[in-house]
Amino acid sequence: MNCIIASTSTIHGSNYLEYLKPKLIDFFKYKSKLVFIPFARPSGISHDEYTLRVKESLGDVFNEIKGLHEFKHPIEAITQAEAIFTGGGNTFLLTKELHEQGLIEPLTMAIQKGTNYLGTSAGSNICGPNMKTTNDMPIVYPPSFKTLGILNFNINAHYLDPNPNSTHKGETRETRLKEFLTQNNQSVVGLREGSYLEIEGRKITLKGKLTARIFEADKTPYELESGQTLNYL
Repeated sequence: MNCIIASTSTIHGSNYLEYLKPKLIDFFKYKSKLVFIPFARPSGISHDEYTLRVKESLGDVFNEIKGLHEFKHPIEAITQAEAIFTGGGNTFLLTKELHEQGLIEPLTMAIQKGTNYLGTSAGSNICGPNMKTTNDMPIVYPPSFKTLGILNFNINAHYLDPNPNSTHKGETRETRLKEFLTQNNQSVVGLREGSYLEIEGRKITLKGKLTARIFEADKTPYELESGQTLNYL
């Protein structure tokens, strides 16, 4: 597999995909066409608006960028794609669309056979066995929480550490993920903003300047340093 699985598309003080751009230029250097999956619709924007955003950011990387909604036969578009990008937004909505259009298996198979895949936020959340560790509001009801399963563990994108100066007494992200582990067997990788996983063949490596927070059943959560691999999960 050849994947970049990022916590976010945009970090503070930068434009859309700007912080990832040097990596993406190298990652996609032999690809001329990109199929973009816009189904997560951040802030409710249209598929066309979302695809235009990607074209403005990656138009100098690809000769052609086309939203999956523009294809008459989306399954065929996925199976024949040179490169695929699934953008962030609402993971419930994204998962619902992928299931209802019969795209879960074709997308999984395309990635497993080596099609270059970029996921950000919701597009990263779907890489685990299920989408149960998303932070998103359940605005729709997907037929199943099952997702691509190209990773053996789940992703929690936009992972936030507790703020020691906050007066908020509600649950932290760590509390919620510990709750998940009482009911599920999957480990979880909390990806902080600006961090991403790089998959080369079977090797999975944490990249970026920050550590990741790792959650495993019956273990105290711990930090994984950038540059270390996650194949053991």
